[in-house]
Amino acid sequence: MNISTILDMAAEAFGERIGVVAGDTRYSYAQLRELAYRAARRFKASGARYVALLDVNSPAAPVALFGAAYAGIPYVPVNYRLTRAEINELLARVAPAVVVVGPEQRAQIDARADLQLLDRAELLSLPDDGGEVPVPEEDPRAVAVQLFTSGTTGKPKAAILRHENLMSYIVGTVEFASADENDAIIVSVPPYHIAGISAVLSSTYACRRMVQLESFEPKSWLAAARAEDISNAFLVPTMLQRIVEHLDASGEAPDLPALRAIAYGGGKMPLSTIQRAMALFPNVDFTNAYGLTETSSTIAVLGPEDHRAAYQSADPQVRRRLGSVGKPAAVEIEIRDESGQVLGPEQAGLVFVRGPQVSGEYLSLGSQLDADGWFPTKDRGYLDAEGYLFLDGRADDVIVRGGENISPGEIEEVLLSHPAVADVACVAMPDEQWGEAVAAAVVLKDGAKASAQELQELVKGRLRSSRVPQKIVFKDALPYNETGKVLRRVIRQEFA
Repeated sequence: MNISTILDMAAEAFGERIGVVAGDTRYSYAQLRELAYRAARRFKASGARYVALLDVNSPAAPVALFGAAYAGIPYVPVNYRLTRAEINELLARVAPAVVVVGPEQRAQIDARADLQLLDRAELLSLPDDGGEVPVPEEDPRAVAVQLFTSGTTGKPKAAILRHENLMSYIVGTVEFASADENDAIIVSVPPYHIAGISAVLSSTYACRRMVQLESFEPKSWLAAARAEDISNAFLVPTMLQRIVEHLDASGEAPDLPALRAIAYGGGKMPLSTIQRAMALFPNVDFTNAYGLTETSSTIAVLGPEDHRAAYQSADPQVRRRLGSVGKPAAVEIEIRDESGQVLGPEQAGLVFVRGPQVSGEYLSLGSQLDADGWFPTKDRGYLDAEGYLFLDGRADDVIVRGGENISPGEIEEVLLSHPAVADVACVAMPDEQWGEAVAAAVVLKDGAKASAQELQELVKGRLRSSRVPQKIVFKDALPYNETGKVLRRVIRQEFA
């Protein structure tokens, strides 16, 4: 099944329902499909191998995504926050291509004969050429989306998501037409992230109105949520943290009576942030959604009832689940050691996942699935006795001290338990005797005080002496990317 089926179903069932809102612009699902039809005919006539997007959140994103699907051409959204050289290197890898480009991004693209630039305004005003309704070939194995990874340790890899992967995820996690007519989701994650792709597909399948924000800022996010009576939202942890900090600092009341559900994911959520958010929004259902590009988005969910049970429980084993990413969602998850041996409850190791939504495939590199269909996520973590997944960080974030593997997550958890600590990241630093030692970058809460020695003693009292940070530096803030992941490589450079 082709992902264009999702828009067909929405347009045929609720064609007059508003599908996309961007400022004063509104498109119904019927209008959205008509724009996608026109885009598909333009894309197909171009002879391009790919349809790329270099733009902020705008109606061009869903039109290009579905238009490419109708045309049977892979869709490639590109990170507009990259440098000019990085953007053009990625575009060269998908040429010949049609590049849908925003007004602020056009100047970033070098002229090439094999790139056809299509301005956002032109895409959204393509005339009806009277052509036939585009019907994509029924090939579930065809490539629907190609997403470039962040490329933190080398050139970005091109992750491949086929129609069958994305459809498996949507059909397995979303009920068709499950949204009420007045339901609306605010979309503030960028269109080049898997969460941005997922937001378009899942909202369309649910027939929910999508309210797009070009960029995130707490005050404007709250204003848009009020003005549009937003019922649902997805945020990365840093976004939710900034909203909480804004409300606490300003004394402003949340005042979002229509808001019913907030999902979050894309990075580690500080325990203090989710606890404060639940206090500020007591009537909102919170969901932690853990997923990867290579798995077509969410593979584990900590649902609203899990949040409430953990938040209200006096049992430390139940309460700690607020820091987990929940239980597997429509997939299988297992934990393995370095030799591939499957581990039991509470045993930390490498996270593997298996299921029909899992692509685990890269262009040129091929499938990364093992013989039994398992994909190595490169995340470290463990499952508790009830099947809740706890993440310790990326496998390449492990600190190797004298041959002993140390997870940064367990040390960070202890440091975050100190009442003065707002945020922390532990990384490896060079050590002549041990090869690597633990270093910590710590952000203190406003007005709070704590010494390095005090924090070292806290870790020493809870964990083995090898886990004690050899060096602690205090910072005003930690470096994060736009999707909420702490940039450990930047912190490691400071300790190098």
